[in-house]
Amino acid sequence: MGRITETVKVLLIINVLVFIGSQLLGNYSIQLFALWFFKNENFEVWQLVTHMFMHGSFMHILFNMYALWAFGSPIEQMLGQKKFLFFYFSSGLGAIILHTLVNYLAYQNGFNELLDAGYSSGEINEWLTSSFDSIMRTSQYGIPKGVDQGAISAMMEAYSSSAVGASGAIYGILVAFGMMFPNVELFLLFVPVPIKAKYFIPGLIALDLFSGFTGYSLFGGGIAHFAHVGGALFGFIMIWYWRKNQFNQNRWD
Repeated sequence: MGRITETVKVLLIINVLVFIGSQLLGNYSIQLFALWFFKNENFEVWQLVTHMFMHGSFMHILFNMYALWAFGSPIEQMLGQKKFLFFYFSSGLGAIILHTLVNYLAYQNGFNELLDAGYSSGEINEWLTSSFDSIMRTSQYGIPKGVDQGAISAMMEAYSSSAVGASGAIYGILVAFGMMFPNVELFLLFVPVPIKAKYFIPGLIALDLFSGFTGYSLFGGGIAHFAHVGGALFGFIMIWYWRKNQFNQNRWD
């Protein structure tokens, strides 16, 4: 975790420039470049990539860019520039695959609840494209007692929320670091003793799984926990495959 590598440096610069630009553009940048649910009218194909360079706050980008520098540089040194870039974006896309799958299940569950209650697809789509209030408060569209309110809330959240950040790709890098340097000791701000990477990183992923399934997060709301898990999973698969086939000895420079 010393010298910054060239690809990591470029990624850091792009992320910082995009963050500054998004702060200047405000909500318009979120609408255009954040990743929206694929059934949402704001969804565009380029968001699959652009959302990885967007961040919601200064602390968000600070933690992600610190992790990119600290853990990404040694991984790039091991893999080479081209292989590292492939790994980085593949982990980010893997994160979105799992995140979108979870959102789709929540969306479809709520949609089916309303269909079973006698509402038409047209009515449901009208609610989704208007506002949450039109479902929960308007008498014309009031939800009957038999419908699971939690399922409807989850459907609306899946449909109307957007995802930003490099966290999925970062989690892939964290897993790669833990697999390549398992005995490196890491220090946490809130833990006074060092923890080896092979324990710290699985523990971090376990926390995301816990938060994703329970809805309780130690680090606050608005976190795409299953995106973190997806990035970690795809990162693990790639490193495992390369090591099994001795690809980790072949850098892509």
